[in-house]
Amino acid sequence: MAYRKLTAAETKARDLGLALARIAEGDGTPAAIGVDRLRQASPRLTPLAVGQMVRKQRAILEGTLAERGLALADYADQGPGRGMEFTIAQAA
Repeated sequence: MAYRKLTAAETKARDLGLALARIAEGDGTPAAIGVDRLRQASPRLTPLAVGQMVRKQRAILEGTLAERGLALADYADQGPGRGMEFTIAQAA
């Protein structure tokens, strides 16, 4: 199978997955990760970009977590200004 270059959106979704994995591995699982903590780990992940990555590139995000033995257990987006929260758990 030939290598296919990732689009910018796919790369950002992978970055999101890696940032979530690093935080969860450091904190232990299950980990509840808010958008503020996520931005500390990776400042280029703005709340708007994070929301779009979860909606449009969820398969890449979940695949990146699965590579590290983790899974996206829950995602809550309460709207602009209210915050987002990810719950990361060990993969089953």
